[in-house]
Amino acid sequence: MELATLQPQHFLLQVENRIATIRLNRPERKNPLTFESYAELRDTFRALPYATDVDVLILASNGGNFCSGGDVHDIIGPLVAMDMKALLAFTRMTGDLVKAMISCGKPIIAAVEGICVGAGAILAMASDLRLAAPSAKCAFLFTRVGLAGCDMGACAMLPRIIGHGRAAELLYTGRVMRAEEGERWGFWNALHPGEELENAAQALARQLASGPVFAHGITKTQLNQEWNMGLEQAIEAEAQAQAICMQTRDFERAYHAFVAKEQPVFAGD
Repeated sequence: MELATLQPQHFLLQVENRIATIRLNRPERKNPLTFESYAELRDTFRALPYATDVDVLILASNGGNFCSGGDVHDIIGPLVAMDMKALLAFTRMTGDLVKAMISCGKPIIAAVEGICVGAGAILAMASDLRLAAPSAKCAFLFTRVGLAGCDMGACAMLPRIIGHGRAAELLYTGRVMRAEEGERWGFWNALHPGEELENAAQALARQLASGPVFAHGITKTQLNQEWNMGLEQAIEAEAQAQAICMQTRDFERAYHAFVAKEQPVFAGD
């Protein structure tokens, strides 16, 4: 299937040159999530492994902001009135979005401007690479609305990115992580001026899309699966994964290009 054939109702989707760009489309509210947009994003990422027209996906900002988390009126209000069964169905659904991002088999780049809080911070966290503008304000503010910091995998993933102590501080306090602080801690891979951010994200996406995309999928799989492996298991898993990649034509192309002192041109097969 082609991702470009999808017609999402709750966010913008553009596919060009094998790069998909998704942006939430409520800029007047700083792009909050609703029940419907959560589910539609989950279903889109579930479809991504089968998309023949996309090798890389960018989660972009809109109107100077990334995502303000769950909508206060459309989500927070209704949750207060739900029983436990309905609440668990909701929290499992939001977790399924992160699972779908992790298992989609293709690199995800977050390009973050302005507000990036709550579930928006989770979307950035669950991406493979994160670029930000100096205006980025990232906060895991669940405790500020009376909830635990352990939302959508935050207690598992955030410590692996920035370290346990730093993650604990952000998850306990819900405070804003400033852009330069996030870069110093390794949450942001790089900072770019706001007017250059999307160009930088597109350049990185083009670099990945022009590379050995089958092997990129293997890399993403191993990065995630090896969380739960011991060292010996991980080394064996990587031996098997690399042997698979050595059977690809991209590996053969790279060899011939090296011999000919040329730049390899990868085709993803």
